[in-house]
Amino acid sequence: MDDLTPKKIVDELNKYIVGQKEAKKSVALALRNRFRRQQLPPDLKEEVIPKNILMIGPTGVGKTEIARRLAKLVKAPFIKIEATKFTEVGYVGRDVDSMVRDLLEISIRMVKQEKTEKVKEKARLLADQKICRLLYPAPAKDDTKNPFEAIFGGLSKSEYKDAQDDYNEKMKVIEEKRYHTLKDVQSGKFDDKMIEIEVEDNTPPMLEVFSGSGMEEMGINMQDVFGGLFPKKRKKRRVTVKDARRILTQEEAQKIIDMDEVINESIKKAEETGIIFIDEIDKIAGKEAHGPDVSREGVQRDILPIVEGSTIMTKYGPVKTDHILFIAAGAFHVSKPSDLIPELQGRFPIRVELDSLSEKDLKKILLEPKNSLIKQYTALIGTEGIKIHFSEDAINEIAKVATYVNEKSENIGARRLYTVMEKLIEDISFNAPELAQKQSEIEIDKNYVNNKLKDIVKDKDLSMYIL
Repeated sequence: MDDLTPKKIVDELNKYIVGQKEAKKSVALALRNRFRRQQLPPDLKEEVIPKNILMIGPTGVGKTEIARRLAKLVKAPFIKIEATKFTEVGYVGRDVDSMVRDLLEISIRMVKQEKTEKVKEKARLLADQKICRLLYPAPAKDDTKNPFEAIFGGLSKSEYKDAQDDYNEKMKVIEEKRYHTLKDVQSGKFDDKMIEIEVEDNTPPMLEVFSGSGMEEMGINMQDVFGGLFPKKRKKRRVTVKDARRILTQEEAQKIIDMDEVINESIKKAEETGIIFIDEIDKIAGKEAHGPDVSREGVQRDILPIVEGSTIMTKYGPVKTDHILFIAAGAFHVSKPSDLIPELQGRFPIRVELDSLSEKDLKKILLEPKNSLIKQYTALIGTEGIKIHFSEDAINEIAKVATYVNEKSENIGARRLYTVMEKLIEDISFNAPELAQKQSEIEIDKNYVNNKLKDIVKDKDLSMYIL
């Protein structure tokens, strides 16, 4: 993190997101300030709270993508939630505390994955050894010659010694075979061989059906409550050695990992580096109204203590939200940021307005990002054995059509490119398996784009439904 300067963060975001310099600058500073806070003395460190961000801009301009890429960049727990999914306490729906519980679950999954990666080699060796034991099981011990010997004295000392020696000799031969087989198992020689393994039965109990969503308020899962009362069921599965290695490696890794340590690290990670992205916050803004929107302001008041900093109880323990970074976003077409309750406005001190995308921006989106649409469609059709080439004028025309439709109907930003591209490639995509036998390359130029899209673009009603 120390080498991720604000400029470098912006450069990384530029690889995936076009434009929006101000928004990138704000999130880069928020991220860098987290690193700076970690360097402070403990007494001052607790006093520095994150500067939450409010992004204002139409749909499809990169609000969510900026936050998502930012979290991926620093491997921080990240969750995107819709503000409209939550309801005020007392109404049917999800309570706002669940966003913190969900963030912790993501954090646990991340830490668990990191720990698993560290012990992967050790777990794989244990799994391979287990496979060798399954390929060459230990011989059954024969302590008695018949059932009556167990009652009337059993084996004599000399007979028992002979039996034990015989067993040890057999075990020695088997251990020798296991030792030599281990290298073959590791090299993949036995990958297609079928073996029978015992695995944990993770089928959820029928009781789970009756555990309602209200139970999440206490952070309790009925399976967790009653799961400990009964021993875990195990079932037999017949799989290939290759699949057995994967299943057993996971099982062995679970045994090596200390789950208490994972939970403690996860809570700390969520508290110190967690990012919660609250989308559609404009939909819960506005003056109090009667009817279906009665709980709008109530949801804001419920979100407020979490953003301010409070302690949320989860099934893994308490989680403090004081240093979690909150990024809220909304189009604010109907309402405006000042319609939010004053206390909540004050908790989002950084305001960033994102620009609508121009024709030039849409052209850049088609070409420049690492995951650009042109690269995606070229790769997808390429799997059928066909290379598609987009000429410069074709890309200009696609951007022009997308801009025109955005202006004439709803402006959905870069998402319009998906609908335009999908319509443009539809016939090639459908006929690709047959086309591959006749031609290996297809050139898409301006004329091709016009032929495919001109009728739809001219007919306003048709473009509203199709594009």
